[in-house]
Amino acid sequence: MPAAPRKKPSAPPPAAPLPAPERLDTGTLEALIGYNARRAYSSISALFFERMAPYGLKQVEYSVLALLAHNPGATSRQLCATLDILPPNLVSLISALDRRGLIERHPHPRDGRAIGLHLTPAGLALAQETEKVVIELESEAADALTERERGTLRTLLQKLYKAERRATGE
Repeated sequence: MPAAPRKKPSAPPPAAPLPAPERLDTGTLEALIGYNARRAYSSISALFFERMAPYGLKQVEYSVLALLAHNPGATSRQLCATLDILPPNLVSLISALDRRGLIERHPHPRDGRAIGLHLTPAGLALAQETEKVVIELESEAADALTERERGTLRTLLQKLYKAERRATGE
């Protein structure tokens, strides 16, 4: 007796598509300045991390390089105050930048107790190149805003954090 023809195994039925989740009411959160600032920060910082990965820079490292590019000889104390960084955290950050050959220390010309921080030629080149990248990514991130709206947003955000500093006596 001939063998019965084998049935091809049938493919499993396609999974039913999941229903689209209902949109949540975010009105309470969207009425909060902090929530909106955090969401905007998340969007911009994701772009930042992507674009700075080839340079091996985190946001705070970029900030230090940018400040030193525009303020040669700034002290650690000035950087801490400007960036709201605790001194122990800045020490390790400065050490890491120093190991990479991006900064160097020189005696401060007016304060014998202080050390001025300066970019090396490699540090200055990196600061200048990454500044262009950051300006471009910020432009892309804020593409939905007009130039005037961008200026207004910067002014309002600065007003918030500068008011907080005045309130705490910094």
